[in-house]
Amino acid sequence: MKKIHILICLLSLSLFASCFDPKNEKTQIEVIDNDRHYYPIQTGQPLDVVFKVKNIGSHPLIMTDIITSCGCLLINKSTTMNIPAGEEGLVSVTYNSTKNVGYVKHWIEVYGNFKTAAKVELIFDVNVVPDALYSKDYEELHQMEKEKNGNIKDLVDGKANNKGYYMSFSE
Repeated sequence: MKKIHILICLLSLSLFASCFDPKNEKTQIEVIDNDRHYYPIQTGQPLDVVFKVKNIGSHPLIMTDIITSCGCLLINKSTTMNIPAGEEGLVSVTYNSTKNVGYVKHWIEVYGNFKTAAKVELIFDVNVVPDALYSKDYEELHQMEKEKNGNIKDLVDGKANNKGYYMSFSE
C-alpha cells in the first residue's frame, strides 16, 4: 500500500514539474554599453557588433526572438539565447556595409521574458565612407576581382609587371 502511495506522489510531482514553464517567469536584463557610436568604416567592410547582456533577475532569461532593423545585419551563432540568473551572455551581429554610405543607425530588438517591457532595443550607429572619391577604372576593378579570387593566376603566371622580357627573332 505504501508503495502505491509513494508512486502516486512521484507521479503527481512529475506532473506538476512538467507544468512549470520558465518563459512565464519574468526577469530583468541589463545591457552593457547600449547606444554605441562606432568609428567610421569603409563601404564593404564588415563590422562585428557584440553586446553584453546580463540577467540581473532571479529567473533564467530566455530570448524568444531577435529582430534586426535591416537585412544587412546578420545574427551570429555565438548569440546566447538562454542566460541563467546572475550570468552574462552575448548578442552578436555582423553588419554588412556594402550598400550603405553615410551615417547609419541600426537597432536590434530582443524579445524574451522581461519584467519591465516586451522587448529591449540594442542600438548602434556608424559612418560608412566610400573607399575612393572617384569611379574606379577597369584596371582597378579587374585587380579587385583578382584579389577577391585569391590571385591564383598571378601565382601561376607571375605578375604583369614582373614577367621579364621577350625578344622577337626575325629569320
